[in-house]
Amino acid sequence: MPDPIVASLLRVWEDIFAHLLTRPSFANLFVVLTGWVLTDAPVHTITEALLATGVAGRRHHERHHRLFSRGSWDPDRVGYWLVQRILKLAGPGAVRIVIDDTVAPKKGPHVFGLGTHVDAVRSTKRYRVFVFGHCWVVLAVLVRVPFSSRAWALPVLFRLYRNTKECEKNEAAYFKKTELAREMLDVFCQWVPDRRVEVTADAAYCNDTITRGLPSRVVLFGAMRPDAVLTALPPPRSSGTGRPRVRGDLLPKPGVLAKDDSVPWQTCETHVYGRTTVMRYKTLCAQWYRACGVQLLRVVVVETTKGSVPFRVFFCTDAAVEVRAIAETYAERWGIEVFFRDAKQLLGFADSPARTANAVLRMAPFVGILYSTLVLWFAEGASTSPLATSLVRPWYTHKRDQSFADILRAARKGLRTVNVFDPACNFENLDHLKTAQEPPQGHAVDRAA
Repeated sequence: MPDPIVASLLRVWEDIFAHLLTRPSFANLFVVLTGWVLTDAPVHTITEALLATGVAGRRHHERHHRLFSRGSWDPDRVGYWLVQRILKLAGPGAVRIVIDDTVAPKKGPHVFGLGTHVDAVRSTKRYRVFVFGHCWVVLAVLVRVPFSSRAWALPVLFRLYRNTKECEKNEAAYFKKTELAREMLDVFCQWVPDRRVEVTADAAYCNDTITRGLPSRVVLFGAMRPDAVLTALPPPRSSGTGRPRVRGDLLPKPGVLAKDDSVPWQTCETHVYGRTTVMRYKTLCAQWYRACGVQLLRVVVVETTKGSVPFRVFFCTDAAVEVRAIAETYAERWGIEVFFRDAKQLLGFADSPARTANAVLRMAPFVGILYSTLVLWFAEGASTSPLATSLVRPWYTHKRDQSFADILRAARKGLRTVNVFDPACNFENLDHLKTAQEPPQGHAVDRAA
């Protein structure tokens, strides 16, 4: 039997994946999960996972590839069980999520879903860098963990964005990134029907595609253009004839408000990006009709002290939220950028050479969900175990938090002692999971069409 701390990781995988797979399929997936973590090669692939676990040459590699290319499991349904586990860690209250997209460079004449996309990391205002590969729109849950002072983004839902040229070539329906994001948001709201959902997103996802018809319990924290047209609430009707106004008088645009010396800057103390600072801001309540309809927003213009942009504009669709909370909640969006970096550099998010539609649509979500399960395992107790002992770095004395590299190191240390051929590790006794409640069905669209 494996060490109790290692066994707790295996139970996390069992709790997330075993609801949806047969026993043989789950045994095959367990090999891939273990090998994917143990792989220290420059590129993560299924065959490297088989080498890392000692399965290569003892079982045919095709049985593990078929799990992704021909299996019947759905990443969205795995995401449902993952969310239930995350909510236990997050506790009661509002659920915070973040939506963003990232590019995974790929090439090959027969790879499903390839297209040319702008690389936002390497692009500037003057120069745009294009990358050939996959673009993934990701929805992640933001959680606080005991081993770190920042919010961690745990991905649970994924959609592959296919540009217009690729869709026309394959006669497939085209969906914008914002439409994919709204689809995931609707699915997530079905999974969490009775809780307030706070969504953080950058300016690319702050438009009417996202905000139109949102339930009142869903609150958006986003970024706004400095030239956005703002209006006041419409005045009361003076007569009973004619169509009622939906917008009031024009208000100063955020850029104009920032330069208006007659409106003084206010200050408050905020804790963002790991440090406490004094923030200078101006605020007003207004409608942003083009993006959010007639809803009243809290708009905040924040003065910046670094960079070429003199100020930033943020908003919240709940006008009662305090300015400090808007700034701190939006700053937590950075957790998904950390996930993108760690998943690509340490866990092979962009490495898989999968070509068929089913394999492509499962491999990247598989890596993202594996990332979430490792963070959950670490937060639920492994962070205080002997496996979590940090390396001694005399030149790095100011480190206080654990990183994903520390999580991965601890998982590798524990999983090296696991024999994937041991029946105790293959979870033969899964009958108690077969009666689990099925997740609600979302309105997902078949992207492989």
